[in-house]
Amino acid sequence: MRDRDTQSFDDFYRAAAPRVVHLVYATTGDLTLAQDATQEAFAKAWSDWTRVSTHDDPTAWVRTVARRIAISQWRRGKARDRAYTRHGATATQAQPDENRVAVVAALRQLSPALRETVALHYLGDRSIEQIAAELGVPAGTVKARLHRGRAQLADLLRSGPAAPSGAATTTARMPSPQRKEARHG
Repeated sequence: MRDRDTQSFDDFYRAAAPRVVHLVYATTGDLTLAQDATQEAFAKAWSDWTRVSTHDDPTAWVRTVARRIAISQWRRGKARDRAYTRHGATATQAQPDENRVAVVAALRQLSPALRETVALHYLGDRSIEQIAAELGVPAGTVKARLHRGRAQLADLLRSGPAAPSGAATTTARMPSPQRKEARHG
């Protein structure tokens, strides 16, 4: 029985982990934080796999746990950064490429609700109905958030100071809600 559980979890992890990392990264803008939160969420899933595996959508469970972990870690990081600033130490990181900077900067300018909805739809590859169920909002709210989020991202990437010349074309390639819904039924 344990070998079957191990195999089912391994299959689940291989299929879901990259998508969870991308979603948490889109929500937070910090790849290391996204990877750490995802690992911790999967560790929690493994420790209670017999229960988690019976959920209708175990990926939604892991995604929710990973987002909550990331938010907690992000808050601790902000407090740590404030302490470093007070005491003279500064945190340094390697510079990402300009396209990533533009997209992450634009995502950060969206409201948390819009950012989460856009990330779930495009990076989490969730349907409107799945997002509505996961966030506990009506499908019409999800559609409205996607519409506003896409419009705001397009404007930000076209006109934002950090937007590279090709950034607006990236947004233009986002699938329309109608095509997205057709793919997900």
